[in-house]
Formats: sequence, structure tokens, C-alpha cells
Amino acid sequence: MNGTSPTRPTKKLRAWSMLGNLGRVPTEYEVGSHDLNPSTRRNRESPLELNPSSPVNTWFTTYRDRSEVQADDWQKFRDPDEMTYRKYVTVQEEEEAFLNGAMDEYSDAGHDARLGADWIGYLAAAFVPTRYLTHGIQMVQMYIAGMAPSSYITYCASFAAGDLLRRGSLAAYRTRQMQIACPSVAALAEGRRTWETRPEWQGLRKLVERSFVAYDWAEAFVVSNTVIRPLVDEMLVERLGAIARANGDELTWMLLKNLSKDSERAMRWTEALAKYAVAQNPANRVAFERWHAEWSERASDAVRGLAELLGSDPAGSADRASLEKAGFEAIARTRAAFGGSDARPAA
Repeated sequence: MNGTSPTRPTKKLRAWSMLGNLGRVPTEYEVGSHDLNPSTRRNRESPLELNPSSPVNTWFTTYRDRSEVQADDWQKFRDPDEMTYRKYVTVQEEEEAFLNGAMDEYSDAGHDARLGADWIGYLAAAFVPTRYLTHGIQMVQMYIAGMAPSSYITYCASFAAGDLLRRGSLAAYRTRQMQIACPSVAALAEGRRTWETRPEWQGLRKLVERSFVAYDWAEAFVVSNTVIRPLVDEMLVERLGAIARANGDELTWMLLKNLSKDSERAMRWTEALAKYAVAQNPANRVAFERWHAEWSERASDAVRGLAELLGSDPAGSADRASLEKAGFEAIARTRAAFGGSDARPAA
């Protein structure tokens, strides 16, 4: 005996110790989502393992690491739905099975042939071009996913992009279904031309294309998730669905109603992320509110154009003033997520 106390063995760290002192086994969601973004790895000298001054590293450093929106720890953000890849695929497989069955059933029943050329022509103008719109929003969601400071945010945006791919694919399938049933409506084949040239679409097209140069990841999040998505989901999912039902098109109403589930999930994580960012750093509210105000103003022409387009349905069920009000209110409501007033944005 030399009088010294024996050295106590160091407690071996568990595989999930990077999650902190949870006091429990981490969930499947946490294991599959935590700190998996290689560009945010610990003790890094640059986002990617390249020359720190390379263009791609400079991009990440400028538009993410030096973003106006900062937090002490982005890894503590959580998706309210705790969506994993396995869960997402399971949920959407069930939804797609339902939609495919509904489309087949209505097609076999001759649903579209009974609707009339006026209504099909209306959908050619108001619904068919949405696949081009949806692709634009999807691109911004993937940019957010790639630039996000946490893999928890990356997964939220990636699943949102998947939802938009589903939406665009559904628009394409529905368009082809109507073309087969109503070959005399030539406008069904002019979706891209309508998107690019019809006056009512140009405000929204300009807004979406301008969002491609919102390079700061947080600004891209604000414009896409708190301005464009709320506007599009309110007017081209909720309102267009109601108009379809009023015009006797139960199938289009049913399809859009199904898509609203994706919209609701997107808004849940959007609000959660905005609130988390402000809780982490109250100064983030200033940037959020400024961006929201700027992009809300730019959305004014988009709202008015969609209200004019949707308000021309054959049954006369849609009031243009009400549609415009609904569009502006959808954008304004998102301000509450980061503590702003939900007053109507400037028209």
C-alpha cells in the first residue's frame, strides 16, 4: 500500500452522449436527426473539407454562418411532428393510395366528362399551371435544407420539398386525366404558357422567381414559409378546393383537401422554428419582421392576381374581394410566429 486512493475508472460514454444528459434513451427521431449535417460538424475550420476560401465555403460562411439570424444552439430545435424518413414514407404512402383509388374511381364513373367545358377551362387556367409554381417553391425548400444550420431543420425542409413534389405530380396526373376525358379543351395542354404569360399569374411568378435570390438561409425561410406558402396554400388549396366543390367537381375538391394536410404540417414546423429562433436570440425578431414586411409588400400583386383569376368561376361562387382578403390575411397570420402583429400587410 502506498497510501494513495485507487483511481476510479472513467465512466464510459454512451453512444448517444452527444445529445447531452437526457436521462433516457433517445427517440428514433433524435437518433436519426441529431447533428448529421457535415457542414456544421464540431471543431471545423470551414463548412466543407475544402480550402476555406473556396467559393462553396465562402457561400456557406456568408449566407449561413454569418446570417442575421443566429442562435446559441440550433441542435435543440425539434420538429413538432418528429418526422423521420420511415414515418414520412408510411404516412404519404397511405395518402397516395387513397388519392390513386379516388382518381381511378371517379375516372371510371365519367366524372370529368359531366363537368362541362367551362369548368374544365377554368381549371386549365387556375389549376393546371400550379405544377410550375410548385416546382419553384420546392427549389427554395431544398435550398433551405442544404443551407440549414441544423439537420433537424434540414429534415423539415426536405420533407416539405417532398410534399411539394407530391403536389406537383398530382397536378400533372389530374391534368392528364382531364385531357383524356375532355380532349376538346385545348387549354389543358397550355399550362406552361398560361403560367408564363397570363396576366393574373405574373405577380406570383415574379414573387417566386425573386425568392431564388434570397440567399441568406433565414431570409429564404421567411419568404418561402411565411409569405409564399401561406398565400399559395390559402388561395390555391383551400379556396380553390371550395370553389371546385361549389362547381360540382368533387374530385378536385377531394384532392386539394388531402394536400391541406401537408400544408398544416409545414406550418407547424415553420411556427416552431420561428419561435425557437426568437427564444434563442430576441434580436432575430427584428430580421424576421423586416423580411416579412418586405416580402409581404412584394406579394401584393400576387394576391390580387390570384383573386381575379379564382373569382371567375362558372358558378359565380367566388367573391374576388373575399379572396383577396383571405390571401392577405393568410400572409399576415404568420407574423405571430415570431412575435409580430398579425395586422393585414400593406396592400
